[in-house]
Amino acid sequence: MNRKEYNSDPRYAKVLKQMDLLQIMDITTTRQHKNGTIVWKLPIKNNNSGKTNIEVASFSTGYVRNQNSGHSNYQLNKRCESEPEYYPVYEWSDELGINIKTDKFRQFTTRSCKLIPIEIDRLEYLISYCLKNYFIKRANEVANGEYISKSRHEWELKRQPTKVNKIKDLENKLATINRISE
Repeated sequence: MNRKEYNSDPRYAKVLKQMDLLQIMDITTTRQHKNGTIVWKLPIKNNNSGKTNIEVASFSTGYVRNQNSGHSNYQLNKRCESEPEYYPVYEWSDELGINIKTDKFRQFTTRSCKLIPIEIDRLEYLISYCLKNYFIKRANEVANGEYISKSRHEWELKRQPTKVNKIKDLENKLATINRISE
């Protein structure tokens, strides 16, 4: 999806601003765009390989998936329990040589993904999911995937005050964007 299409609607423009702030790139191919798929590349290295950045995607079918952090793509959608289904219990009858239906029933439930049918809702969900699960949970990792302890991070910040100023500038930009969007 190109930047013009993101700016066509205020909700899309807000998503675009958040993507820019988080340094998320839209790497959707022409074919994916035709199919209604949007793929984002995060500025965070993949834990499994450590060589590639994390990619997430929104599909027109209502699914949101992680594209490359395992052996297969997995859904990021919320899970929900289905309504229970009841099936009759059968017992084997030696006299008749067949299964006979009893008065008992077995309860069966499944878990499925809660689909998000509207594209902008999927993109907003994807931004919030990425913030929570990739940016915040991995806050102690640097861009190349190495773990940095809190004490070492604080020591580095004291050594280089320009980094502290950059962080404060980014926090101010985020606060400004949030005030404007409200």
